[in-house]
Amino acid sequence: MTRSRFCACIGLGLCILACDEPAGAAAAGREARTAYQAVLIEDVEHVQQKPDFCGEACAEMWLRKLGQEVDQDAVFEASGLDPSLGRGLYTAELKRALEAIGFEPGEVWYHVDAGRAAEGLEAIFAELHADLLSGVPSIVCTHYDLGAGASEHFRLVLGYEPEYDQVVYHEPAWKDGGYQRVDRRKFMKLWPLKYAPDRWTVVRLRLKAGTIRPPPPPQGHSRADYAQHVMKLAKRIPSRGFSVVVQPPFVVVGDERPARVRQRARKTVKWAVDLLKKDFFDKDPPEILDIWLFRDEESYRKHTWEIFGDKPSTPYGYFAARQKALIMNIETGGGTLVHEIVHPFVGANFPNCPSWFNEGMGSLYEQCGERDGKIVGFTNWRLAGLKQAIQDGRLPSFEALTSTSDDDFYLRDSGDNYAQARYLCYYLQQKGLLREYYHAFLKHQAEDPTGYKTLRRILGEEGEDMDAFQKKWEAWALDLHFP
Repeated sequence: MTRSRFCACIGLGLCILACDEPAGAAAAGREARTAYQAVLIEDVEHVQQKPDFCGEACAEMWLRKLGQEVDQDAVFEASGLDPSLGRGLYTAELKRALEAIGFEPGEVWYHVDAGRAAEGLEAIFAELHADLLSGVPSIVCTHYDLGAGASEHFRLVLGYEPEYDQVVYHEPAWKDGGYQRVDRRKFMKLWPLKYAPDRWTVVRLRLKAGTIRPPPPPQGHSRADYAQHVMKLAKRIPSRGFSVVVQPPFVVVGDERPARVRQRARKTVKWAVDLLKKDFFDKDPPEILDIWLFRDEESYRKHTWEIFGDKPSTPYGYFAARQKALIMNIETGGGTLVHEIVHPFVGANFPNCPSWFNEGMGSLYEQCGERDGKIVGFTNWRLAGLKQAIQDGRLPSFEALTSTSDDDFYLRDSGDNYAQARYLCYYLQQKGLLREYYHAFLKHQAEDPTGYKTLRRILGEEGEDMDAFQKKWEAWALDLHFP
């Protein structure tokens, strides 16, 4: 496929190098000084591309000229390309995007006989020049320069200067790349893509505008946001054995089989996100977060050190806030993953949520499933510790639990705080009150920052005497079973 490699072109110059010319090219160039009129499409604003978005930036430049507020991200969006690929658009995808927006790019792929290259190229250039005279520019796919192995790159052709036989173009790779000039003979060397020794491919997308239909603005992060994120992420991913899946609002990276990584992204991440949003959360986390799924403990410990410089203190997984990543030993199951997914959603929707409820919600879904289209927590391994704490008489009152500071909850916790918070949430869930409690607590957090008053109100008659309720709740918890 045309433009088969990434454009590694940011910040490079367009240098003129000596090379063999197609037969007759020099003579054709001299004739062009009289054959082609001067033409220039003026006042086209230059736009610098984002990494690998050269074609998208070329389209944005012309759309701005047409008075359309469609940026390079929106052009990428219009293509429908899977952002997990972590690249910009190739020719076929750029054509699809342009057509979706309302352009009529025409033939796009031309082929010339290598033995008669000069004639074939001249005929295609004549068509490009005729379009310029009618006010229609072209996006061309060329080699970036004449060096061996040069990447393929899109440029926007806006004019021709016969006195010096120069093609005028916008260079998206440069910050100040507007109205650049290149000797036409060199342009004719850069233009053909020599995929076969005897038949060359020439790419030109005419920007003839039909009815322009700007893509609708994305909800949340766009495909382009994810594609750019994956490009950056690729620098950290070990070269072999890892695959990437964009599963909004996360990017999932794993070293199991690609099909297995895709399955986990769909059946665990998407499933949990969809059901949590259905009952609790309106907003996605403000930043794209990465989920790293390491296949076993060996991979987990090896890669957390190599990639993050970290030695995990838990065998299951954890959230690395500084790295903006959920890091998992997925061999231990998906429970910790769902637990950690809860936290960035709580942060986005309930930023002042106290630790006891944040961890209570997260812990609830360590062991979970679906019932009647809703996510539900089940009893889990924390139950044994809770029962022991109840029998030992060491659980605090619910008023004390809900009043714990972050330090009290985390630093002085032997597991009791997590267990008590989890099974309070589990009780509310089993009584059909958890969703109501979450939204009431969120609504009234200013006057009830700990959630204790809201808890009493949601419990109704049970909340009138919290000492009696706790005794009842402890008896209920002692009667639970796991597994």
